[in-house]
Amino acid sequence: MLNANTYVTNEKGIGGTIRNQYEDFYVEEIPEMTPTGEGPNIWIWIEKVGRTTLDVVLDIARDLHISRKRMGFAGMKDKKARTRQWICISNMESEEQFRQVKDLEGTIYKTDFLKVVRGRKKLRMGQLKGNKFQILIRDIDDIEKSAEIANNILKELEVTGVPNYFGWQRFGKPRTNTHLVGEALVQNDLKEAVRRYIGNPTSEEHEENQKARQAYDDGNLEESLELMSKGMRYEKMMVRELIKYAKKGPLDDKAYKNALHALPKPLQRMFVHAYQSYLFNDAVSRRVAMGINRYVEGDIIIDNEERIVRDKTPEEFQNLIDNFEANPTSPLYGTKVPFAGGEVGEMEKSVLNSYNLTKEDFEVPKMPRLGSHGLRRSMRIQVWDASAIPTDEGVLTEFSINKGSYATAVLREVMKKDVV
Repeated sequence: MLNANTYVTNEKGIGGTIRNQYEDFYVEEIPEMTPTGEGPNIWIWIEKVGRTTLDVVLDIARDLHISRKRMGFAGMKDKKARTRQWICISNMESEEQFRQVKDLEGTIYKTDFLKVVRGRKKLRMGQLKGNKFQILIRDIDDIEKSAEIANNILKELEVTGVPNYFGWQRFGKPRTNTHLVGEALVQNDLKEAVRRYIGNPTSEEHEENQKARQAYDDGNLEESLELMSKGMRYEKMMVRELIKYAKKGPLDDKAYKNALHALPKPLQRMFVHAYQSYLFNDAVSRRVAMGINRYVEGDIIIDNEERIVRDKTPEEFQNLIDNFEANPTSPLYGTKVPFAGGEVGEMEKSVLNSYNLTKEDFEVPKMPRLGSHGLRRSMRIQVWDASAIPTDEGVLTEFSINKGSYATAVLREVMKKDVV
């Protein structure tokens, strides 16, 4: 995992590989609420394979001829997986509109509608309890022994918790550049932010994509657009905006701002968030080394509702941590994020210093809506209902974790290797 440098379990990992097939990696939302069966909004319980949540949402909005802004979901689910989640379409009150949604069943690429239900409330980002996973680890030499080791590690993690690292999905794979775009935005360089997203070819990509990106770097916008593959959906949005602007005159910050605004808002916000996540992983690595389930004087502690817990003795803080009623935090760096006290706070400041950053850099003055005040985020997650069983194909792991966290953080401890 990018910028994740510390393990909490000492037992040797089982190695192996994941995601050999999309169906090997199954994730299902644990919803915070479910639709009532009546109301002005339409909820769809979908199962998708090999697609991002945003791609499915855009397809549905396109086919219904409605604004993407009317579509809601609680979390972005893995692309390289089989996943189930709720999607909500707001303000669809008529029976004709309900029928139009039902008629989309079987027409959205690699997506099934398992339920279509009316609901009173809209669905917004973050409105879920957690996610449950079933993940098959293949390419194991001794499956029986590996399942035993995996169970031992999982049982230990149920007691200590797991480092709350952001996974590769946050940064992109095989093209790991989302945080680099965010870095350019934090450095207030819009031209470079756009270049890092559209241009900057890497050898991990298909050759035609590399050519399209190189054409952009060479200043050939029309050629770049023509070379772009079907999968470069968002790059095309940006280049079309730049081509339109270039007809009026030289490209400037306004042009690059318009190009970024051409992207869906969740994707625009992802860039700075990804850079914050990159720095967060570094801070968590250093804090975990001090003890993942140990209260350290100066820690900022939050409860499970993400409220800061104050005015407790060290013993009381430790008791809350032991029972997963509260957790130490690390900073998602931003303009207003508070630092911890004592040695923890000094460590957090040293992370910023090592990247030559200050909190004020996260204002992103040229695109302030993409800036961030920052926040404190739990530096560990709870894992429950965890098990590992041997199968003919490998070791099948099953577990549930908090919302906003990554299954690969758990698998990294089990496998003791970089997990994508």
